[in-house]
Amino acid sequence: MTLYLAALVVLAAGGLAALAASSRPALALALGSGGAAAGCAVGLVPSVAALTGPPSALELPWAVPHGALALGLDPLSAVFATAVFGLGLAAAVFGAGYLRAHIGRRPLGPFLLFFDLLLASMALLVVTRQAVLFLVAWEAMSLASFFLVAFEHEDPSVRDAARTYLVASHLGTAFLFALFLLLGHGAGSLRFDAFAGAAAPAPATLLFALALVGFGTKAGLVPLHVWLPEAHPAAPSHVSALMSGVLVKMGLYGILRVLEFLPPLPAAHGLALAGIGLVGALVALVLALGQRDLKRVLAYSTVENVGLVALGLGLGLAGAALESPAVAALGIAGALLHVWNHALMKGLAFLAAGSLVHGAGTRDLEAMGGLLRRLPWTGAALLVAAGALAALPPLNGFASEWLLYLGLAEGGRGAGAGLGLAAFLALAALAVVGGLAAVVFTRATGIALLGEPRGAAAAAAHEAGPLLLAPLAALAAGCAAIAIFPAETVALLAPAAAQVLRASPSEVAASLAPATAALAGPMRVALAVLAAAAAALALASRRALASREVRRAETWGCGFAAPSARVQYTAASYAQLALSAAAPRVLRPRPTLSAPLGPFPGPSRLALDGADPGRTRLFDPAFRAVADRFARLRGLQQGRLNLQLLYTVLAVLGLGALLLLHRRLA
Repeated sequence: MTLYLAALVVLAAGGLAALAASSRPALALALGSGGAAAGCAVGLVPSVAALTGPPSALELPWAVPHGALALGLDPLSAVFATAVFGLGLAAAVFGAGYLRAHIGRRPLGPFLLFFDLLLASMALLVVTRQAVLFLVAWEAMSLASFFLVAFEHEDPSVRDAARTYLVASHLGTAFLFALFLLLGHGAGSLRFDAFAGAAAPAPATLLFALALVGFGTKAGLVPLHVWLPEAHPAAPSHVSALMSGVLVKMGLYGILRVLEFLPPLPAAHGLALAGIGLVGALVALVLALGQRDLKRVLAYSTVENVGLVALGLGLGLAGAALESPAVAALGIAGALLHVWNHALMKGLAFLAAGSLVHGAGTRDLEAMGGLLRRLPWTGAALLVAAGALAALPPLNGFASEWLLYLGLAEGGRGAGAGLGLAAFLALAALAVVGGLAAVVFTRATGIALLGEPRGAAAAAAHEAGPLLLAPLAALAAGCAAIAIFPAETVALLAPAAAQVLRASPSEVAASLAPATAALAGPMRVALAVLAAAAAALALASRRALASREVRRAETWGCGFAAPSARVQYTAASYAQLALSAAAPRVLRPRPTLSAPLGPFPGPSRLALDGADPGRTRLFDPAFRAVADRFARLRGLQQGRLNLQLLYTVLAVLGLGALLLLHRRLA
């Protein structure tokens, strides 16, 4: 734990140093980004060691009522800490180059302080072993990310996104307060080890529901996801990568940690969690098809992938309840592997999208186009991320979904008629998720990278510098490493899966061995074949063109003599067919169509309004109703001193009466 604490100290020192150097933005950027990168590099060492090593604990004095600085690093904490520090390192290096454009335009010291604080609070959160400290770290994480989202606060849409995120965060925290108060009341202490050893103070279903809502809000489970597509596009791209890749996983970590405090749950709880995750994944992908903001598409993809992790967790819980060790191990291991995979894939996608936005000057897909030729390295990184997020073999996204496929198949084969049918239907739905993800990412990458530029900024885009490209290369290498070594990666996660399932690591590893053994060989062969084919094609084209005159010409443009960007497919037209064929009516974006009419048609237009029905039909009406009710209380606030004094006297008398009543009853 000593080295882990040193990482937290380095992160805090880097943020404070950046704040102190606010008057010199370049120095502040170097200190803040350097401190973040150094702290993450230091923190990776104990985190990786703890994946398969013995747990460690540390307790320090803390003069806070009912509080304790109780820390512990076990395999489950190490899984999430590794994701925090690994992606944090890449985001810190990327941010050092990304924020250079803001030098002289706005102060960077406070932003860098909150960036380092976000990393430190997430790293502290996963090793906390006491409820008060956990809530302090949770609140620090929420507030730091709120200020990061509001970085470009002069934009009204950014302010609205930041407010939405802050409200959602604190609504979720209210449920966490209720959860920990109930657990503390039953255990007589707010320490996690006391929670685990005490009898449940309330029905396990209630505690599970409180955890699901409180942590699920941060994780972005549907329908609690409405803040996520607002906040992630508004934040700077390396912050979006960090929030999408690891911050939402803190909610999933919280659910897993609370499971240790509860008695073994019935299969219905696991099935409910799996159903919420699977339905959420489908809903998120349908909504992603209606978006024209590239970062918003990626944000909805985060909702989808969180749903897949929830599917795996629910599958594992149901398998444990039904005494099916193979199903339980495949579900939990698939979920934990997807935590790592998504951190790499989505970190790569958001950072690559940030470079595209930096080069094209817009997040609007309809204003992009032709960027692969202008930003070849960044475009290639985005293609790798898109292929992995679509779970295409032989990339790492397929490896974790492979475990989920096998878990569902095993559950369907060994269960009764009703559960077997549900498992095979879920298997089919998971295949639909993969197909929709492929449509979403061929749409996003095809419109952004291929064809001709749709705007002057896209036409003038150029490749980013080394500070922006190096993290892309590192994350792409991480994606490839898991694809090449899936068995070795799952072996690192087996102790954490065993901890969740309260089983022996050797039993979990034995249950996972056939699945990983069947996967490793084909993945390596396929990657080798792809690499060899790409190299052969490049060599053959170079030789073929070496002895010929090379001229640049347009590709065939459907008979147009002078093709332009105006005749290309748009993001809206690409998505329209899939949405009309597969999307439920309630999820379809509202189209605005001005069709070409007459022998000499005028301008035509097709646009999709991709508003989230979860916000427009559920949360916005509810909040408006609450606001209307509270607006009626404004008559009590007259701004008169005598009324304020009267309220104070009445409050004191009321509290005194309550204390007197309590004393008499005691």
